[in-house]
Amino acid sequence: MPELVLPVIAPGSLSHSPQPVLTSERSLLLRPWRREDAPMILDAFKDPGTRHWHARTVDSIGEAEELIEGYTQGWRAESSATWAVVTATDEVLGRVALRGIDHAAGEAEVAYWMRASARGRGAATAGVRTLSAWAFGVGVHRLYLNHSTMNEASCRVAQKAGFALEGTRRSAHLHADGWHDMHLHALISPSP
Repeated sequence: MPELVLPVIAPGSLSHSPQPVLTSERSLLLRPWRREDAPMILDAFKDPGTRHWHARTVDSIGEAEELIEGYTQGWRAESSATWAVVTATDEVLGRVALRGIDHAAGEAEVAYWMRASARGRGAATAGVRTLSAWAFGVGVHRLYLNHSTMNEASCRVAQKAGFALEGTRRSAHLHADGWHDMHLHALISPSP
């Protein structure tokens, strides 16, 4: 049956060109992940906080390379878009991403993490702001993110990046220490 509404994001509109490098505030860049970045992912997941909040481990260079390959495949399939947040000297600080890109609804979930050594520098907030501006520029209408109500640092990033708290999803995500309530934040495109 024909749809009455066209997809908000036209299929093919992302993958028709290479994933862009984005310039962020604080002299940071968002660039596609490269295979040689695998040690930085391994380092990030050595941190107990990263493992806890992301409910996963990355224990080898091979596993990190698989993640990077998945990031590349996500761009090609237009199902996700993942960037490394790097300094002007190409030091990898962390990751920002759009997950579950829904072309019909024009929405996607924002996800992020920072290496332990990069936290507290504003890189996560700068990366999320830059990612959000890019997403709105390519036609995304609504961005949302979820984090455990116990993850105060993630909540601060969401708020500083302009994401409004929409509510609490009770017992919504299983972490290694049990079920967590999750805050749901959202940001709507400033364009009609």
